[in-house]
Amino acid sequence: MIAARRVELALASSPTAEGHPRLPHIAERSGHPFAPYSPCGDSCLPPTSTLPRCSWTRSVARLVRLAALMVGAALLALAWPLLTHRRRDASTPWLYRSVLRAAGVRLVRAGDASFAPPGTGTLVVANHVSWLDILALGAGEPVRMIAKREVRSWPVIGTLAARTGALFVDRTGLRALPAVVEETAAALATGALVGVFGEATTWCGAAAGPFRRAVFQAALDAGVPVRPVALRYRLLDGRASTAPAFLGSETLWASLLRVVRLPGVVCELDVLPLLQPAAGTDRRALAAAAQRAVTAATGVAATAAPGPSPRLAAVAA
Repeated sequence: MIAARRVELALASSPTAEGHPRLPHIAERSGHPFAPYSPCGDSCLPPTSTLPRCSWTRSVARLVRLAALMVGAALLALAWPLLTHRRRDASTPWLYRSVLRAAGVRLVRAGDASFAPPGTGTLVVANHVSWLDILALGAGEPVRMIAKREVRSWPVIGTLAARTGALFVDRTGLRALPAVVEETAAALATGALVGVFGEATTWCGAAAGPFRRAVFQAALDAGVPVRPVALRYRLLDGRASTAPAFLGSETLWASLLRVVRLPGVVCELDVLPLLQPAAGTDRRALAAAAQRAVTAATGVAATAAPGPSPRLAAVAA
């Protein structure tokens, strides 16, 4: 189902690749040169007037259900130390599925039935569009996510993420990166599923960013395979849309409201064939192979890095 619609669905409510904001040269970006970067922002979102709307009563009902689930999540986080491993493994996917349903999001999963055989550590790598991505990845089986450090301070969500073994990353610097790779490799070696978004930050879905290479070293160090996963979003009428995206400086609340006001959203999750690194494979080649697999599934190629910046060109001249 997903494969048949990949190329057919026009990005009717999304910006075209030609109209997408330019990816600036690394020298023109703010922050340190290796910080995750995406040019996606408000201009990538469809105008509100073009989006279908559900009734206000349905939107309010969805918000009430989500609030109830947040209370349940808080209680689950408190009771976490008392639960058996089996109950832990079952409770988090159930909660994620419930949140998706409450928000009006239907998850359609295709490809392999599981991310990995039982007891086999696997690095699960997906493209990143929305906060919904985390729920979609964890709705089928427990996945320890690599998340930005700021998530740890989010009410309820941060506590639950920590309880479920999330690995928090400081994206403002490079000093902590070796420790994150080491911690990820250790988790993979114990048979855990560790999830990471290859682009390290969100893109709108009408355009995509390059996959970062560092975390692939953890899979190589642990001697485990990589599972590429492709995520796409569309409206109920079949149009691919950037409306579910969570971009730039937008708040989680603003993104949530846009989603619950839609008649519905379909999240297509395609579990692609495992990548078994051959002897001598380096992280650059592994990252490139994962990105090619995701690109083939989504039909959205990574935005090419620009040439020398005007500033550097002027200096060179």
